[in-house]
Amino acid sequence: MHLSAPEPGHRKSRPPVRDPDAPRRVTLLELFFDLVYVVALALISRGMVDQLDWHRAGQSLILLAAVWWTWAITTLVTDLYDPDRTEIKLLISAVMFGALLMTTAIPEAFGARGIVFAATYVAIHLGRGLFLVPAVRREPQTQRRAVRIFVWFAVSAIPWIIGGFVSGDARLACWAIALAIDYGGFRLAYPVPGLGVVPEPQRNVTAEHLSERYQQFFIIALGDAILTIGTMFNLAHSAAQNIASFAVAFATTLLLWRIYVHKSGQLLPTAIKMSGAPGKFLFTAPYTHLLMISGVVVTASGFDLVLHDDPGRTPPAWVAVILGGPALFLVGRSSFEYEVFSRVSPSRAGGLLALLTIAPAAMYLPPLCASLGALLVLAGVAYADYRRSRGKPPESPAPPH
Repeated sequence: MHLSAPEPGHRKSRPPVRDPDAPRRVTLLELFFDLVYVVALALISRGMVDQLDWHRAGQSLILLAAVWWTWAITTLVTDLYDPDRTEIKLLISAVMFGALLMTTAIPEAFGARGIVFAATYVAIHLGRGLFLVPAVRREPQTQRRAVRIFVWFAVSAIPWIIGGFVSGDARLACWAIALAIDYGGFRLAYPVPGLGVVPEPQRNVTAEHLSERYQQFFIIALGDAILTIGTMFNLAHSAAQNIASFAVAFATTLLLWRIYVHKSGQLLPTAIKMSGAPGKFLFTAPYTHLLMISGVVVTASGFDLVLHDDPGRTPPAWVAVILGGPALFLVGRSSFEYEVFSRVSPSRAGGLLALLTIAPAAMYLPPLCASLGALLVLAGVAYADYRRSRGKPPESPAPPH
């Protein structure tokens, strides 16, 4: 929603909403805020391979979805409100403190520190609403938007807190329900009886700012992979196996970056501008990027296994991690490509099929061979991208439907 510029004499009383004509560059405070998530992603990827099974994988997914949502909603706040205002800086700092407290609870989130994780998550989202609702009281439409969001987070707070006091599968179920409410509310534009949904004009986003923020978080996820490579380098293996594992992990990380940025990642800001409906990307980008980031985090867990242990044959659960990470990334990348170009390259489906095909054979080979198989599949996808675009004029994002 466009707002007229305030009179100079009333600057102090101006609500902390964005000036539509102001630059939307990412601030240093936003980059500082992101540092918390480097640690969070590292703890989640490491925790996934501790007593690896489907139950642990489900727990890790719940934690990642919760951590991601604190970042995604805070990023939306910095797109809608002026991050250079003192009150917004204080809000971001408070969320950063809460996110760091959540991060400390990650290793025992399904153990003794469950209530710390849940209560902090709830405090971040409800506290933000309690801060913004009075701060924008001179803008009724903006205040109603803040109220709608607060109501949905207040509803999800119930299963979050209940989950913090129960244990085992009950906690997993409660937190899954809470996340379904949080993610569903966003997708439905936060409908509230008597208030309706968030109006279309208030769903507009800034192409440069929001796309840059998502790109930056993807780089943070790749940082988790790099951190795993650097810290799990195992001198107990032979020198040749050491170097081979290290090289495969690094090359895989490089290919994940390459596949992400090729065309879609570069053209995301332009695609948002050309769409004529920026709200479309507001409602899809958090989900597609969560899939891709999940794929990177699972891939980093696979690096942990390959670099640290060598059981001879690769157990089925290990195969699921080593090959499942790249597969999950390709699923998210396909959705991301559809956002920008309204089509999906055949190489994405081909890559998924190739990963599925080599999975049975990987169980009879060492983990390094399974990781090498994933690397070759990603290399094939990247090469297909290169061949498709070589010698052709730059592709433009798809026009709005």
